[in-house]
Amino acid sequence: MSLIGETQPQAAAGDLIKDGTDASFVADVIEASKETPVIVDFWATWCGPCRQLGPSIEKNVLAAKGKVKLVKIDIDANPQFAGQLRVQSIPAVFAFVGGRPVDGFMGALPDSQVKQFVDRIAGQAPANAVDELLAMAKESLEVGDVGGAAQAYAQVLQAEPDNVKAIGGMARCYLTGGDAERAAEIAAMAPDDAKDADLDSVRAALALAEEGPSETGEFEQRLAKDANDHEARYEIAKALAARGAWAEASDHLLTIIAADRAWNDDAARKQLLTIFEAAGSGSDITRAGRRRLSSILFS
Repeated sequence: MSLIGETQPQAAAGDLIKDGTDASFVADVIEASKETPVIVDFWATWCGPCRQLGPSIEKNVLAAKGKVKLVKIDIDANPQFAGQLRVQSIPAVFAFVGGRPVDGFMGALPDSQVKQFVDRIAGQAPANAVDELLAMAKESLEVGDVGGAAQAYAQVLQAEPDNVKAIGGMARCYLTGGDAERAAEIAAMAPDDAKDADLDSVRAALALAEEGPSETGEFEQRLAKDANDHEARYEIAKALAARGAWAEASDHLLTIIAADRAWNDDAARKQLLTIFEAAGSGSDITRAGRRRLSSILFS
C-alpha cells in the first residue's frame, strides 16, 4: 500500500537551501519561518569570509535534516532587506522563527560554532505548526481518512524526522491500510526505549499480528467438543487478534479468565492487556473489556 508515494521523511537539498531575493524574501523567509526556522546568509561575491562561512552553514543545515532552512542573499543585487536589518558588514547571518528574527551573528565563525548555532535554531521550530499537523492527522485517522493522515504525518517527519508521535501515527496508517510490513519498518525508526501511546499501540498490534496461528480448524473442532479447552480457545483468540478482530478475541480471553483466572501463568490476561494496548486506552473495545475484566476479578 502506498500512502504518500513512499516519500521519505527527509527533504531534498533543493528544498532546504535556496538563493533568495528582495522580491522573494517575504515568502522564502517571513512566511516560511512560520513553519520551519529559516537562516538567512547575507553575502557578496567579493567577500572572502563569506566564501569561508557559506559552505559551513550549508553543511550544517543539511545535517539538520529538514529542521531548518537556509536562504542565501547577495546584498549587492538585493540591498532592501539587508538595509532594513541594518547589516553593516558581511557575512551577516540572521535566524527567523515564526516570521521574525530571533538570533544571528556577523563575521565568519569556526565550523563548531556554526553547528551550535544551526542546531540551536533547528530546535526552535514553531511548536504550534507541528502540533496542528499532529492533531489534524489524528482527526483524519479517526474519521477513516488514512491518506490525509499520512500526508500530515509526512509533513511533520519532514521537519522532525525523529518525532515519535508522527512515527507512531505513520505506522498506524500503514497498519490500518493492511501493510503490516511497512508499518513495522516505520515503527522501527523510533528508538527502542521511545515512549508514546500511539507508538506503543502500533507495536502491540504488530506483536499480535505476528503471534496468531494461520490455521484454526483444529482448535475450533476441539472447542466445539469441549468448551473448557482453554488452550484451543486461547489459540483461536490469538488468531482473531492477529487479524484485528480484537473484540471477538477479547470475548474468548475473558471467557478463559472467568473460568480459570491464572490459567497458563496468566496467559489469557496478558494477551488481553496487549489487545487493550493495541486498541488504545480510549477505544470502546478497551473500555468494555476492562469493565468485564474488573467484574470477573473482583466478583
